[in-house]
Amino acid sequence: MNQLFREHLRRLRNNPDVIVPDDSIFQLPEKIIQFGTGAFLRGLADYYVDKANRQGIFNGRIVVIKSTDQGDLKAFERQDNLYTLAMKGVQNGKLVEETIISSSISRVLSAKNQWSLVLDCARNPAIKIAFSNTTELGIQLVQDDIYQWPPVSFPGKLLAFLYTRFKAFGGNPDAGLVIAPTELISDNGKKLESIVLELAHRNGLESSFIDWLEQCNSFCNSLVDRIVPGRPDDLIKKEIEEQLGYKDDLMIISEYYGLWAIEGDQKVKEILSFSQVDSGVIIEPDIELYRELKLRILNGAHTLGCGLAYLSGFQTVAKAMEDELFSAFITNLIQNEIAVAIPYPVSTERTQKFSKLILDRFRNPYIGHKWINITHNYSAKINSRVIPAFLEFNKEYGVAPEYMTFGFAVYIFFMKATRKDSDNYYGFSNGTYYLIQDQRAAYFYQKWQLSSLPEMVHLILKDPFIWGTDLTKLGVSEDNVVHYLESLVTHGAAQTLAEFLTKNEYAKI
Repeated sequence: MNQLFREHLRRLRNNPDVIVPDDSIFQLPEKIIQFGTGAFLRGLADYYVDKANRQGIFNGRIVVIKSTDQGDLKAFERQDNLYTLAMKGVQNGKLVEETIISSSISRVLSAKNQWSLVLDCARNPAIKIAFSNTTELGIQLVQDDIYQWPPVSFPGKLLAFLYTRFKAFGGNPDAGLVIAPTELISDNGKKLESIVLELAHRNGLESSFIDWLEQCNSFCNSLVDRIVPGRPDDLIKKEIEEQLGYKDDLMIISEYYGLWAIEGDQKVKEILSFSQVDSGVIIEPDIELYRELKLRILNGAHTLGCGLAYLSGFQTVAKAMEDELFSAFITNLIQNEIAVAIPYPVSTERTQKFSKLILDRFRNPYIGHKWINITHNYSAKINSRVIPAFLEFNKEYGVAPEYMTFGFAVYIFFMKATRKDSDNYYGFSNGTYYLIQDQRAAYFYQKWQLSSLPEMVHLILKDPFIWGTDLTKLGVSEDNVVHYLESLVTHGAAQTLAEFLTKNEYAKI
């Protein structure tokens, strides 16, 4: 079986199972500089660029900068920077899939070994955009020298790139870039801008450059949402390769759903013209609504469901959604408690539409999203993702939301460590120990040593150290939480859930 490369594309154009790029795309100019070769950017941002190129709209390709020593740069060279993206998901209850050969990337350069070529890109007037995904750790201020070859940090590299561009074009205002980071931190664009400006001052760069940096470049906050597991496992990869008729060492898979909300004005929208081809790319002056919907409905439901699903014996999100009782719990939780308590002005029609979309994503059988991974930093997620919706529900309806309260009880039970090994705490479920990866593990270990369950529940529920507030003053029934915990200890998660659903009015909806 042949390797994927450009000369092989002609033989693939008659294959109905894959979308193949036209030869004309390889003649398009380079318009984007991208920091990061990872699967996420290739599965989301680069996909939108590729889609726009195929429709003759954006007409530009991407120069990718590889900043780390990990990974194989030669794999891109062997395949002429082509790679397969297999998207699979659920839409309106039906399985959907699409497979493309992406030609969005023109070159991949090593920052370590080809920094002069990277700076040559800064002198290219056609390049108007910068993407990045350097993980949350990438957007941090570290002492850096932009004259190093290359600078150490991502903000340092970006600053060196922009300074070279400023010099090359004599400070021309039109030479500025639209910079759209995709790192998963709030206000990622503004945070990156503040770090770059601080580094500019620390490097003693002239005031005219700093003025140009602030006034002629758009650092856009952005929110991304797509599960991109990356390389498929060997069995799935082999099946796809046999179906398509070629080998691909850069193949990645993703869910079908995708969202990229970018904070920007009309000028940003014109430069990011690839946004026209997909409703998943949104450019608006304020993207807080999209952040709230994702954080409360998607992330909140994940958080309130993770302990319950894992303790019930389900390994992945999709497998749990096949269970009638768990599916009923998540559906009612989302539609009747979270969606009606978004702490942000939003219409009921919009929250319900988004809720149905999220439920489709949860049921996607192609994405092996593991519940145990979602339990990492359980306490922090409860506090940041769930409590604001809990408080809004309590404020709006004057009572505590019962599904969230049940989720809190399960969280407390999941945090029950039955084994301590040095600084590690382990729970026990379905015959297996699991590591409690949470900063509050020691706290719960101590609380579970109390002989009185009602006393433990009272102390935990009223502790702002855990919840940021005193839940006992907000209508949370301590008796109910004690009852749920007693049932979890005696009967297990599945039976406790079944009992909960039979007594709860949402289960009848």
